[in-house]
Amino acid sequence: MAAAKEEEKEEEKDSEDAAAAETEGRVRAWAAEQAARGRRVALVTSGGTQVPLEARAVRFLENFSSGRRGAASAERLVRAGYAVCFLHRARSAFPWARALPPHGPALLDALRLTPGPPPGVAAAPAALPALLPALREYRRAAEAGALLAIEFTALGEYLALLRAAARALAPLGSSVMFYLAAAVSDFYIPVSEMPEHKIQSSEGPLQITMKMVPKMLSPLVREWAPEAFVISFKLETNPQILLEKSRQALEKYRHQVVVANVLESRRTSVIIVTRDSQTPLSLSDEEIAQGMEIEEKIVSYLQGQHTAFIERKG
Repeated sequence: MAAAKEEEKEEEKDSEDAAAAETEGRVRAWAAEQAARGRRVALVTSGGTQVPLEARAVRFLENFSSGRRGAASAERLVRAGYAVCFLHRARSAFPWARALPPHGPALLDALRLTPGPPPGVAAAPAALPALLPALREYRRAAEAGALLAIEFTALGEYLALLRAAARALAPLGSSVMFYLAAAVSDFYIPVSEMPEHKIQSSEGPLQITMKMVPKMLSPLVREWAPEAFVISFKLETNPQILLEKSRQALEKYRHQVVVANVLESRRTSVIIVTRDSQTPLSLSDEEIAQGMEIEEKIVSYLQGQHTAFIERKG
């Protein structure tokens, strides 16, 4: 049994390594095209990671994230002239697809059958004001090669793909922005310590001991892409500790920016924290009523910070 489990573990690792190698090649080729066109590149991570509790997993732990922030930020980065490598959780929010109604009756009601022959499908008139601008922007980005989408689900998959993408983008130096908006689990169960089969509820209350996930910021900043402009995100439920935790992260990992936000107000206000400044950004009531998203202000501010970073690197 132990030998079979070890063999399964090795096969899973080989599969992850092969996927990461393929991704590194794709990103490297794409990045070279962007550099030839004189574009800056942003790697945006988005959505939450999944941590299995069993080797043949039925139960998982999930990090809270719809991927909305990453998707909205990717849209605005493309508008600002960046090419975006979008490393996102499968089935999380996707740039411009956010304009579609949610899956279910709302999506079906937004569609109309058209008479044939052959029969077809069209958007209902009421859905067009939101769909048309999003579809136009997506088509422009796709035709220009300005969006490269890469999916992940499990924590291990995310970590391997992030490393692969970072290594592929490293040759672009300071023109690369890492915009790390994904909600990555801090805890996991090593494969060697997982039960092989589904945990049985008949065995009574569940007690789990989890290990700390190795932090990827340190090797990203020091080894994988040491010349890049790196932004991390810090979400807390207690506003009293938010700024201190953000400063600690900057001191520990030596990257450039932390976007600090509180759970309840994350869609309307953030604080941009650097080693020598803290800049609050927020939406006014009027801006909220107009449909503005806080990501518009975040990206605009960070674009300026990135420009200054490139100039300092000279």
